[in-house]
Amino acid sequence: MSVAAEPLKIGLSAPLSGGQAVVGQDQVDGFNLALEQAKGQLGGRPVTVLREDDQLKPEIGAQIMRKFVEKDKVDAIVGMGFSNVFMAGLKTVVDAGVVAIATNAGPSPAAGAGCAPNVFSVAWQNDGSAEAVGQYVRSKGYKRVVLMAPNYQAGKDMVNGFKRFYQDAPADELYTQVGQTDYSAEIAQIQAAKADAVFVFYPGGMGVNFVKQFSQAGLLGKLPMFSVFTVDGTTMPALREAAVGSVYGAMWDAALQTPENRQFVDAFQARYKRVPSEYAATGYDAARLLDVAVKKLAGNTTDRKAFAAAVKAAGSEFRSVRGPFSFNRNNMPLQNYYMFQVVREAGQVVVKEGGVALSRHADSYAALCKRI
Repeated sequence: MSVAAEPLKIGLSAPLSGGQAVVGQDQVDGFNLALEQAKGQLGGRPVTVLREDDQLKPEIGAQIMRKFVEKDKVDAIVGMGFSNVFMAGLKTVVDAGVVAIATNAGPSPAAGAGCAPNVFSVAWQNDGSAEAVGQYVRSKGYKRVVLMAPNYQAGKDMVNGFKRFYQDAPADELYTQVGQTDYSAEIAQIQAAKADAVFVFYPGGMGVNFVKQFSQAGLLGKLPMFSVFTVDGTTMPALREAAVGSVYGAMWDAALQTPENRQFVDAFQARYKRVPSEYAATGYDAARLLDVAVKKLAGNTTDRKAFAAAVKAAGSEFRSVRGPFSFNRNNMPLQNYYMFQVVREAGQVVVKEGGVALSRHADSYAALCKRI
């Protein structure tokens, strides 16, 4: 049997249990939807997907990467989890040279000195959405902004990204534990700081808890709340009215009106009976990216360097649901970042697009990347 006729083996890892399971499941469902639409093939090769749950634990994520590389001998890895999990498994992936495509992270170390030719993010460099919101908040003239995030790599990246484009000193910075459920103490600190706005990054279940408690404290609607990865497709079903009035930045939302996105959103809702999140969009795009890359090699992915080069080139060729997309020299996305607002319209809670905040935006770490 020729290589091109053998199944393409994909290792897909994400948090699939616990409070962040919805984030991981959307990545899996997005990837599988694209695979189903391609009749179970990518680039003309049948596909076998090996799925693993990293439990949002770095040590588990590192074990999964070793299993994918050493035991399963996968052709490519997709997912790679939250930034702390991504970083824990990065050395194994870089040393092996296996093509790896992150669908939920772009940590600053991996975008800079730790970049590698075989490691890509089809999602975002972590700072990007926060940079867009920082610029937006600055344009609105807010002077006393409190910044909040979980205390791990992505939380620090988001806060730094916001500050880079906001440019003024924040009123305060509050870092909380990953997975924290009670934010009453921090909400009291926000009030004590006499803030005129709040910027937060709380993905998944953390976002649901924070926004509900912020709303229950009577602050939403009185104190402007700007966010990234907090109010989105994974949290809106639980938040609904509690999110009205919030403004957020992202590279994608179901509200985007591009033709590719309308087709994707309609197909996802028909298949899974729910609105997709940005994590579903990146999972979907990862499969479509691989489809183009494998096709460029006529299905032969045995040369890992050639496979990585094909993925890089495919970034400029596949049609992303988010609009313009290509890889920067450090394998992080060049893409638009948009602003969105949750509003009540005709008795319904809906998300409205507020335009492009940063166009074809490049991250701030590419100059530090010397290995590509």
